[in-house]
Amino acid sequence: MKLEVKDIKKSFEGNEILHGINFEVESGKALGLLGRNGAGKTTSIRIIMDVFHADSGEVLLDGDKFKPDGRKFGYLPEERGLYPKRVVKEQLIYLGMLRGLGKKEASANTEKWLKRLGVDEYTDRKLDTLSKGNQQKVQLAATLVGEPEIVILDEPFSGLDPVNSQILKDVISELIEEGRIVIFSSHQMSYVEEFCENIAIINKGEVVLKGHLDDIKTEYGKGRKKLAASNMSLDEVRNILESKLSSLVRVERVSKHHVIFECKGTTSGWDILEALKKENIEIKSFGDYEPSLNDIFVTCVGEEDEISDAKNDDKEVQA
Repeated sequence: MKLEVKDIKKSFEGNEILHGINFEVESGKALGLLGRNGAGKTTSIRIIMDVFHADSGEVLLDGDKFKPDGRKFGYLPEERGLYPKRVVKEQLIYLGMLRGLGKKEASANTEKWLKRLGVDEYTDRKLDTLSKGNQQKVQLAATLVGEPEIVILDEPFSGLDPVNSQILKDVISELIEEGRIVIFSSHQMSYVEEFCENIAIINKGEVVLKGHLDDIKTEYGKGRKKLAASNMSLDEVRNILESKLSSLVRVERVSKHHVIFECKGTTSGWDILEALKKENIEIKSFGDYEPSLNDIFVTCVGEEDEISDAKNDDKEVQA
């Protein structure tokens, strides 16, 4: 299967919110749909689900106009929506039947997903008697009870401890391996990098970057190096690069673990190593700089105050 969002535009009260959104995702792959709050992610998702109608553009599934129904879709919203005073099993069976399942199938699927997510002991409990993390897992079970072909997860790891996060990670990996379409929206970039081959970053109602994550990282890291020394601080390394090696490099920034810089002209790594040796810098690590998804996101949207989980800046090549 292939889901395509093509040139979607949407206005509210004369104010255009989406300015021609384009992205696609295929079976067995996860797309990271990213953007700051208010960028247009949720509006795009609601148009895919036919909650909102686009002013123009179209959503296609395998080349045909997509007509969502309860059995095709599973949506985990950021704002959870189950009934706190209702028994867990009863409301999941009810939601399954709303999606077109018979009662027997809905009951079997409810039992399956509650057990898979480790909350089957709470089957006959009211939702509001459960911990926040277990409520989150019940919400995910409700998302999957209809065995959907297309799964949209909006901040799925919110409120989960490390053990429950691992359970959810295993489930998401299984959904991808089973050939379902997964759209994953989160500000926790480490999870996006773990699951998503492809990303689409929305900023102010436009897709400002999309493609295979490895290709994007290669492009953003092109011509950049990273350096740390064992005999001086990063600030001292930066000062030497800026004062003594300015003809060879342009310092970009100091990260948590490295000085990040760009090579000028035809400068090679060997040229830099030779110059560093002359400055008595004992190299701790040196190599190509691979930006994190967090770095790329911040570059695209301009600010990082919405980001909550930057990864360590890169993989090191020990010298």
